[in-house]
Amino acid sequence: MSAKKILILTASIGSGHIKAAEAVARELASQDPEAQIAAVDFMARSTAWGHWLIKRVYLEMLRFVPNLYDVFYKVSGGEAGGSLAQKSVACFMLPVFARLYKKYTPDIVICTHPFPAAAASLWKEQNNSSLPLAVVMTDYSLHQVWLCPRVDSYFMATDSMRQAMERQGFADKELQVTGIPVSSQLQQLPDKESMRQELGINLKDKVILLMGGGLGLGGIEHTLEALETIEETLTLLVITGRNADLLNRASAFAETSHHRLHIWGYTDEAHKLMRVADMLITKPGALTISEAFVLGLPMLLHDPIPGPETENAVYATKNGAALWLHPGEKLAPAVLEMLNDDTLARMGSQALACAKPQASSQIAAALLRM
Repeated sequence: MSAKKILILTASIGSGHIKAAEAVARELASQDPEAQIAAVDFMARSTAWGHWLIKRVYLEMLRFVPNLYDVFYKVSGGEAGGSLAQKSVACFMLPVFARLYKKYTPDIVICTHPFPAAAASLWKEQNNSSLPLAVVMTDYSLHQVWLCPRVDSYFMATDSMRQAMERQGFADKELQVTGIPVSSQLQQLPDKESMRQELGINLKDKVILLMGGGLGLGGIEHTLEALETIEETLTLLVITGRNADLLNRASAFAETSHHRLHIWGYTDEAHKLMRVADMLITKPGALTISEAFVLGLPMLLHDPIPGPETENAVYATKNGAALWLHPGEKLAPAVLEMLNDDTLARMGSQALACAKPQASSQIAAALLRM
């Protein structure tokens, strides 16, 4: 029997969709070493210039007019608005999917972003194809733009998402509640004490990790300024992502801070830094939250992107794994409240209760059965 050819389509809009695709790809390769696995960034300039331009417009919208994005998210969340948005995207991106299908001739297609899913769905319709198509949702809430016809399997974060899809007429056999796929490396990390020794961090220090996602957003500078008002000396681990200007400004801040700062730009070692931290201050990206759940890491969430990240913050907060800092609320008092040992222990336990560490393994096994 010939090796399975698997095409994974993702999108470099933030880092979450990419990380989910990578986690699934690693598990597929582990479970079927003979499989031919190709992962393609559907929004990369090298894939399609038009797709890349849409991504740039989206990112500029988030930066300068986030309220406009919020309006679009809410309008497209309805059945009519979502269907229109989905069809528009599918028609525009269909030629690129057709080109990728011809290049890779896959036996199955997996999408970790709704844009390639919409294009693949339309291609199946126009070609009367039975190509197996799977969608891995990377949010903690259901949005209409994810719900494409002719998808054979959906993998989702929560049972409430499955129930909402069933109410819309989706068959139960199409829906699998696995959680959001995270790297299996998270479960292979040493304990916190060993990891701190490896990174040269004092075992007795209170350690806070600051992250803004792969794009380096999320008010890290304001967070550093607020933390400076805390008298106790803290160890602050700062990841600035691909934002070079932020990296330089954070490095300059470290020179005068009374805290101990360690600063990284974009790094593949974030999971190690999450392991050594006592708490995480971050925007509520779904993959970041999912990784924190697996590591039992309490979170202080702020500045969510309107729409999906707001829903992610609601989910983590309702489950007791996070505090959500709303506009106008002071950061330093919230940090001091969380740094209480009993509070950290309670929130860490709540985070672990939300964890789905086997998600990528379960998704890969299900895909190989399709």
